[in-house]
Amino acid sequence: MNAIDATTMTGAAGEHLVMSRLLSRGYIAALAPQGVPNFDIVVTSVEGTQLCAFQVKTRWDKGSDGGWHMRQKHESLRNPRIFYCFVDLGKTASASASVHVIPSATVADVVQISHATWLSKPGARGQKRNDSSIRRLLPDYERLMGPETPYRLGWLDRYLENWDQVAAIAQPAPAIEK
Repeated sequence: MNAIDATTMTGAAGEHLVMSRLLSRGYIAALAPQGVPNFDIVVTSVEGTQLCAFQVKTRWDKGSDGGWHMRQKHESLRNPRIFYCFVDLGKTASASASVHVIPSATVADVVQISHATWLSKPGARGQKRNDSSIRRLLPDYERLMGPETPYRLGWLDRYLENWDQVAAIAQPAPAIEK
């Protein structure tokens, strides 16, 4: 399998895993058409009254920083009905995969703050860093941001398989008394 095929297959595996998690919880979930810029999966309640969407980012546990690739555009996506699912497929295809479900505003904040911090620090040889559209969502920002950062190792734990926050969005609106 060449690199393009591997990347495509990894992304599809993550999207289908998230679809499985949603369908098994009773949501109506469907893949968005290719090319939709801000989400991969559209979800509604069984009643069809509430809608939310998911952007899926998938990785194998093979990189050195344990993070996911992001872009500059992710700094501005802040919608209470859009969530990110950060899928870690593990080291091998037989490993148990995990999904971190994070609101888009939280992701935007973390990506924006961490990138600004990275830009403000000198490069390996003391040079000023050049800006780019590349960002990373990491499980631990302590090395970059220092020991006081709220995004040190463990900050993702509260989002691990946290589908309850989706349930709060996807519940039917309460009836208005007349």
